Amino acid sequence: MLRMDQAYVIRHKHFVEGIGIRRIAREMGLSRNTVRKYLDAEDAEGEPPRTASRVRASPVHDGAVKRIEAILEEWAGRTTRKQRITASRVHRQLVEDGYSVGVTTVREYLAERRRRDQEVYVPLQWWPGGCAQVDFFEVTVDIEGVRQKAWKFLMRLMYSGRDFAWLYERCNRIAFLDGHVRAFTHFDGIPGRAVYDRLTAAVKRKVGIEPELTDRFRALVWHYHFEPCFARPGEGHDKGGVEARGKGIRLQHLTPIPRGRTLQDISTAMLAELDAAMQSRKDRQGRTVAERFAEEKPKLRALPPRPFQARLAEPVVVSRLALARIEGADYSLPEHWHGLMAMAHVGVADIRFECRGETEIVPKVARGGRLVQYRHYRRELGRKPQAVRQIAPVLVAQMGQPYQQLWERLLARHGEREAARVLSRLIGITENGDEEGLKRALEELLKTPSTPPPTKAKEVEVPASLRQFTVESPSVAAFDALLEEARGG
Repeated sequence: MLRMDQAYVIRHKHFVEGIGIRRIAREMGLSRNTVRKYLDAEDAEGEPPRTASRVRASPVHDGAVKRIEAILEEWAGRTTRKQRITASRVHRQLVEDGYSVGVTTVREYLAERRRRDQEVYVPLQWWPGGCAQVDFFEVTVDIEGVRQKAWKFLMRLMYSGRDFAWLYERCNRIAFLDGHVRAFTHFDGIPGRAVYDRLTAAVKRKVGIEPELTDRFRALVWHYHFEPCFARPGEGHDKGGVEARGKGIRLQHLTPIPRGRTLQDISTAMLAELDAAMQSRKDRQGRTVAERFAEEKPKLRALPPRPFQARLAEPVVVSRLALARIEGADYSLPEHWHGLMAMAHVGVADIRFECRGETEIVPKVARGGRLVQYRHYRRELGRKPQAVRQIAPVLVAQMGQPYQQLWERLLARHGEREAARVLSRLIGITENGDEEGLKRALEELLKTPSTPPPTKAKEVEVPASLRQFTVESPSVAAFDALLEEARGG
């Protein structure tokens, strides 16, 4: 092909200077056909039209291509991500089948086939208040020196790029619902729609174009009036904004592994860092996240008067021990609930139990644990001194002062059995009486210094066979006055 300046010279010599084709060809060392081709060109730059060369038949190549496609179809269900089809393996099969083709040809064909099959991504535009993307990410944290796995809930406003992130012990429906409530409250507004994977916390059935939402997620959607959208299965890039940002937050704000007393403490610190970064993170136009969010905020929908209750309702039977089991853990409930059906409203940090118009809220414990609050068993403890004796250390710790001080005095003066008997009678008084009044009376009584215990009586000579036994002397009379005065107070 001639250079552009040579094509220009040919056309100038002929059309301007009037020189013939034969002479131009002789002077420039070209064939007359070449000169004529450039003179006949239609464009101003003298570029002659190109004619496609005739494709030569290649029966060996075409036959190998057909066999490659057949091999790929035969092996389609016999591969995994790690045991995948390679060009060298396909080439070996072709040779075994009698095809004379090089491995380079196979490799080039497979590369071109992959290129044709690759998805082309559409550049998207985001509008203020229009869309958010949501996902969970696994992270590692140190809680009071114990390294454990946690899950980071992330909601990202796609126009401004503002993030909300919070850490949870589990990636479950309660955390999913609670994350939305916290995020909308933090943004002080609701985007028009949100994009998700087809999480089991959100989707009940994954068949069909329109997935069926879980009951509680549908209630959340109706409460906040936004549109849930779902990415195609296995196509995480459909919500690539939150995918990339989730990894970035893990590297920028959760590395090195964060330490804290609770997940809430770590979450609060992480969220503060994200909000502070709004002033410095900029887009390609040089606008900060804070500036873009100021533009997006008026476009967000207003919050409803009351936040959504991020809880799951579950009926439970209260056992003869006045215990109910939720998520593999046992919780004590008021003793008069035993044998009844209660409704448990399970939240992230606590559980609200309801039964016959009464409500009990208890903090959650780990799976396999047990939370027993002995204030629920006052009536039974008031008539079972031996049970009080068995649980006394835990019982007085839960009751606090002045019962702890009273227990120590009773133990020092009269021993464990009589101390349990006195404490049992006091608990019986608190069941229906004025508990605060009793506490004040006990505090006044305990201000007086404790008298020393009576001197030990001289041991009586007993037969050798009885010396291994100790007989405690019940001395209840000394406490009757105390109990009467406490009851009267």
